[in-house]
Amino acid sequence: MGFDEKGDGTGGAEVSEKKTVAEAEENVGDTGGMIRTVSEASIYATEDEEDDEGKKIELGPQYTLKEHIEKDKDDESLRRWKEQLLGSVDINSVGEILEPEVKILRLAIKSPGRPDILLTVPENGNPKGTWFTLKEGSRYSLVFSFQVSNNIVSGLKYTNTVWKTGVKVDSTKEMFGTFSPQPEPYTHEVPEDTTPSGIFARGSYSARTKFVDDDNKCYLEINYTFDIRRDWLST
Repeated sequence: MGFDEKGDGTGGAEVSEKKTVAEAEENVGDTGGMIRTVSEASIYATEDEEDDEGKKIELGPQYTLKEHIEKDKDDESLRRWKEQLLGSVDINSVGEILEPEVKILRLAIKSPGRPDILLTVPENGNPKGTWFTLKEGSRYSLVFSFQVSNNIVSGLKYTNTVWKTGVKVDSTKEMFGTFSPQPEPYTHEVPEDTTPSGIFARGSYSARTKFVDDDNKCYLEINYTFDIRRDWLST
């Protein structure tokens, strides 16, 4: 997660803009971001994230699974695609329910050379106390386990916003994809990243994670705190 930094200059001249990005990249070692080296794209990621929250993609009418199967049933290619997407779904048990349900079950934090940190996601989305601790300068990835029921969920994605001492320092978005209902949980691994290091990077962070679909329906919002320290906590 890259820290969100902006220059003070007005007018938007190219030289000033490049200077702002260069200065941010030089400073990333001291105040670095939780995952990415600062780039022009990450500098403006927070503004884009806020704009997206107010947008809703128009996807047309929603159908139950039975209606999905009946629709375009004479089109052989569409029929095969639907069968592949739905797999072994029991249409009789879920076919009449319009709204999909997504339940986020677990979060695993993987880091090379050490045991995974396994976390249960509270149903209310509010873990008590510090949820986890990461070592500064360490590589890690997040693996989410989730379950889909009732209907197909389209364009499920994860957004994460991080603050330190009340200042927004990062905004991240990761597309999970489209999933059909099934009894077995799905898993999705967010690409590996590296925690920042240095005296300004250490300390306590607060974060908000959301899981939303193409209709901008939020299935879970998690508000939590985490620490970055010199070393991992002893187990």
